[in-house]
Amino acid sequence: MSPYVFSYQDLVLRTDTVAFEVAVWYSRSERRSYRARRPAGYDGTFGPHLRTLVVTLAYGGGMSERKILDLVQSAGIVISAGTMSNLLTEGRAAFETEARAVLKAGLGSTPYQHLDDTSTRVAGAGQYCQIVCNPLYTAYQTTPKKDRRTIIEVLRGGRPRAYRFDHEADRHLVFLGLSAAARAKLTAIPREQTLDEATLAQLLDGPALRLGPKQQEQVREALALAAYLADPDWPVVRTLVCDDAPQFRAITEELALCWIHEGRHFKKLTPYLPQHQAALADILTQFWDYYRDLLAYRERPTPADRLRLDASFDTLFGATTGYQALDERLALTLDKKPELLLVLEHPELPLHNNPAELGARLRVRKRDVSFGPRSPAGSAAWDTFMTLAATTRKLGLDFSAYLRDRFTHAGQIPPLADLISARASQLALVPC
Repeated sequence: MSPYVFSYQDLVLRTDTVAFEVAVWYSRSERRSYRARRPAGYDGTFGPHLRTLVVTLAYGGGMSERKILDLVQSAGIVISAGTMSNLLTEGRAAFETEARAVLKAGLGSTPYQHLDDTSTRVAGAGQYCQIVCNPLYTAYQTTPKKDRRTIIEVLRGGRPRAYRFDHEADRHLVFLGLSAAARAKLTAIPREQTLDEATLAQLLDGPALRLGPKQQEQVREALALAAYLADPDWPVVRTLVCDDAPQFRAITEELALCWIHEGRHFKKLTPYLPQHQAALADILTQFWDYYRDLLAYRERPTPADRLRLDASFDTLFGATTGYQALDERLALTLDKKPELLLVLEHPELPLHNNPAELGARLRVRKRDVSFGPRSPAGSAAWDTFMTLAATTRKLGLDFSAYLRDRFTHAGQIPPLADLISARASQLALVPC
């Protein structure tokens, strides 16, 4: 009789207290003692496996700090609430470096980037979490504002601010509507040079310019954008895939708007009359039929379909239904034709911004569970570890295994930035 084999999966959670005997040598000539190093990962009071579990549950599993404390204490670990907080926020310098490298590699891995934001609170004050991503990574950055200059700083990876006065700055100042008289005063700012924050502040506050606060902010924004576009050491994003918020415009060479977001504008309409309800239902049907045609075009783009879809866009969104609110909405969508139909020129572009919105949803869930970081250090930890957790997931790695590798200095998992670059080459995502 052949035996019947049963297979079970189990998880054992137990304490593992280890005592190390460390050799100590005394140098008579130097009159000092030398102590042998402990094994990698045992730098503090708690071992690498506990630290891995705590960070995994907090940032990979979305558990609150209080619940994690209850769990590890119930397992027999003697640890205070303050020490638990320190495990989640301190000693992250190496992880911050890797998260910054992830952003840089991710920005250079595709010609387009998804971008979105969601509100967050830091020490009770309202701020914003910016989410930048593509199929290979997701990066989180918390910022006090969400204006255009903030977006530029986010795309620069949060590095020290830099400014440059060149033709790109001239172009953007015209876009912002800075008067010719105010632009004429800018001769005091040296051209074709990269300036730091202190230098530009001194120039703007000098008697030669005499610009108002709004004009100074316009100059800062234009020069910050020019410095970003001229930076040879950082990847410049060619196309943003996002919603139609004003802060996302005029930064990149091209802008692709999200069709899902555009469709929500129509679904927000609340007609009362039956004929208006029928008109809206008909437009929504045509809207999603057209969207499916665009999806098919992305798979097999042809010049004939490109011309057909271009003309169909004008027919659909140039229509008049007699329902004023709907007609106004159609006209607004028609005005966005270049951004909504950029996919006809670049079929590789996605039609929606769902990856960034899904990334924002993870932050919202973390915020709902933990309310928000209580300090700038906590905010930086949230950004760093959520970036690494989301990126390892996209690369097909176990976040827990990644953390254990880093805490123990095993070196078995390559830098995530290298994996992103290699995967982008394999999938032909790197821009030509």
